[in-house]
Amino acid sequence: MGTKSTSVSNYVKAALDELEKDKKIRVKPGAMGTIIEAENLHDLFNAVEKAHEAVFRLGVKRVVTEIKIDDRRDKKASIEKKINALK
Repeated sequence: MGTKSTSVSNYVKAALDELEKDKKIRVKPGAMGTIIEAENLHDLFNAVEKAHEAVFRLGVKRVVTEIKIDDRRDKKASIEKKINALK
């Protein structure tokens, strides 16, 4: 926020690059958001913190990170299973 350009793709790319380094999570980028799959909340929050900080390292003075958590514990779920359920 507060940059000279309305495009934020470079900042999103920096965050994604950081997420993709983390072998404890799975990442699926989308047009208006990114799905992150983790075994536990600790791994999830650790990855999100690293992505959030990666944007600050680009010189940004303000970063907004939104997280929505779907934590289902009655059965094993995955990104693919959720997408296939829509078909």
